[in-house]
Amino acid sequence: MPTLEAIETKIRRLQEQAEALKAKKASATLDRIVELMNDSGVTVADIEAHLGGKRRGVKLGKKTTTAAAVVAAKYMDPKTGATWSGRGRAPSWIANAKSRDRFLVDGNVASSAAPAGGRAKRPGNYIRGQQPARYRVPKTGATWSGRGRAPAWMANAKDRAKFLIDTAS
Repeated sequence: MPTLEAIETKIRRLQEQAEALKAKKASATLDRIVELMNDSGVTVADIEAHLGGKRRGVKLGKKTTTAAAVVAAKYMDPKTGATWSGRGRAPSWIANAKSRDRFLVDGNVASSAAPAGGRAKRPGNYIRGQQPARYRVPKTGATWSGRGRAPAWMANAKDRAKFLIDTAS
C-alpha cells in the first residue's frame, strides 16, 4: 500500500513534468511566431500599430467602475456606521425594521417623505380583482369587463360598441 509521502513525491514529479511540457509547448509556439514574422517581414512595431498601441483586455488589478455602479448610501446604521444603498438584499440591521425612516442618511430625508393620503397611486396601477362589466351579449346575457383576453363572442365582433352596457342606467 503506497504511503502518503510516496503519493506526494509522485504528485510533485508529475507537476514538474507538466510544467516542463508547458514550457516546451510555449517555446515551440514562440519559435513558430518568430518564423512567421521573419517570413512575412512583420515586426513587433507593426503588430502594435495594428492593435492601435493598446492592449486588448482588462489590465489586472484595475477595477472598472461606471457612474451607474456607484450608488450613494441611503441608509446608515447608527450603532456601527454601516451603510446600505437601498438596493439588493437588506442587511440584518434594517431588514426587520417596521419603519426605515430612522435609518435614513440626512440627505435622503426629504426624498423619502410619503404622502399623507396613505399609499400613493403610481402610474400604471389599476384596481385589482373583479371589475364591473362593460360589455354584454343581449341574447345570452354573458358579460365581459374589458380586461384580459376577450371571449369568443367579443373577439369575433367587428364593432364592439354594440355590446357596450349603458353606463347611465
